[in-house]
Amino acid sequence: MTFRPCAIVPSYNHHANLPNVIAGLRAIGLSVLVVDDGSAEPARAAIAANHDPENGVRVHRLSTNQGKGAAVVAGFRLAWDQGFTHALQADADGQHDIGAASRLIDLARARPEALVSGKPIYDDTAPKSRTIGRWMTHVWVWVETLSLRITDSMCGFRVYPLRAALDVVEREPVGTRMDFDTDIMVRMAWRGVPVIMTPVAVAYPKDNLSNFDLWRDNWRITKMHTRLVFTMIARMRSVIRNRQAGDPQTGTSHWAELQERGASWGLSFLAGVYRLFGRSACAFAMQPIILYFFLTGHRQRRWAAAYWRRVLGAEGSEPVVGWGRLFRHFRAFGDMALDKFAVWMGDITVSDLVLSDEPEIDRLVAEKRGIVVIASHLGNIEVSRALSRHKHGVEINILTHTRNAFRFNRLITRINPDAAVRVVEVADLSPSHAIDLQSRLEKGEWIVITGDRVPLSGNFRTSRIPFFGDPAPFPHGPIILASLLKCPVYTMQCLKDGRKYRVTFEKLFESVTLSRGNRIGDIDACLSVYVARLQHHCQAYPYQWFNFYDFWQEDAAP
Repeated sequence: MTFRPCAIVPSYNHHANLPNVIAGLRAIGLSVLVVDDGSAEPARAAIAANHDPENGVRVHRLSTNQGKGAAVVAGFRLAWDQGFTHALQADADGQHDIGAASRLIDLARARPEALVSGKPIYDDTAPKSRTIGRWMTHVWVWVETLSLRITDSMCGFRVYPLRAALDVVEREPVGTRMDFDTDIMVRMAWRGVPVIMTPVAVAYPKDNLSNFDLWRDNWRITKMHTRLVFTMIARMRSVIRNRQAGDPQTGTSHWAELQERGASWGLSFLAGVYRLFGRSACAFAMQPIILYFFLTGHRQRRWAAAYWRRVLGAEGSEPVVGWGRLFRHFRAFGDMALDKFAVWMGDITVSDLVLSDEPEIDRLVAEKRGIVVIASHLGNIEVSRALSRHKHGVEINILTHTRNAFRFNRLITRINPDAAVRVVEVADLSPSHAIDLQSRLEKGEWIVITGDRVPLSGNFRTSRIPFFGDPAPFPHGPIILASLLKCPVYTMQCLKDGRKYRVTFEKLFESVTLSRGNRIGDIDACLSVYVARLQHHCQAYPYQWFNFYDFWQEDAAP
């Protein structure tokens, strides 16, 4: 079918900026259909004055106000009857950068099967209440579509493929007022219609008339999200089947390649909610996010289940793992994220810590003795490293395999400028870094490196050490580092125990020496000691081990 687009401009009492909107659309050759949604005088006459069929502008009036959605749908039907295949929806109040219309049309021409939508870029005129409300809708839409691809569902500047749009409105209960834009977009995504987002500047014109009814429209939107969530659950199988292809996590099982989906915006958003409204509000806002990751993370669920089968088997229990246990595990991960914010914002204090060997820590601090700490992804090491400065004044150096830690550290620095610690990327560890770390040890600083994740680079060697009955890969790096730095080696976990945080602090070795003739054997022996302590603590706090990837590399097995 030939690509033949037009523009639909719904208007209810908006007329001041309407001529400019029409002119911008006509400048790129679009026929314009203005739908007057029962406007009152003098807007009615001003809107009608734009009717000029000979120059590609038609005005169609609804006798009574039926809502923005009803006006757009009326425009759909008229446009389809006139032979148009696509319709660009644009608001009449001039909020959107009408100059971006040509970019939306070009994207729709290249992908005629897709719904092309603007992603608003706001200036300083945007009301804060609107932006916060939009964020909440964004989160619900991510849950409803089981996808992060719709980055803004409320933008009324988009290009619809008319056949697909009409099929939805004729068959499904799409909202007819301010709930329309989100409702139809979600339902089209459910049917497998691709969604393409493109940035569009949005401004709120001075003396702009808003048709948004704070109470009625927010209530409509709340009811809409409730309907969509329950409908999504009922249609789960088809919604998952029709999700867009191109998920960046498809086909990978290495933890470093499993991108932290939405990590940047997610951390910033949650930090903002925490700062403004506190922990309870932040915990509430996290629930749909956790549900989204749980429902869409089928591989993460499968790998978590593999962990639980081993844990339960070691306890002598029946290794049957249900979704209830797995969801509790995911929620524990969300609770751990909240604790990260809480500690840096001062809501978790030294009095909340229970130290297993405080005299040993005090001795190391008094002697200014630097150590290597082999940590893990069990519990929340963030709590102990944050409070170490307040209680012991210890400087911490974190060695990490990826740059994800840098993003979190930058965020924490914005929240609390005194909170930052030094982060060193292991992939960049050079002889100069090793010399620098040695000098830091001599000052009494601690070097922390995790021992339960295998680096992505093939330059790092691993050994398969029994962990819950089956061999799993553990990196040589922490043991080799300890041998080079010639210092005591400890392991530490910070485990949530009710309302307290139990910090285990255990010496593994006074020092590590690797013999030339049996270097790998010595490394394996050291790793076995570390892994045995890790398994011991995992059995005591199984819900606090956060390695949601193919840890035992079952997928890689022949």
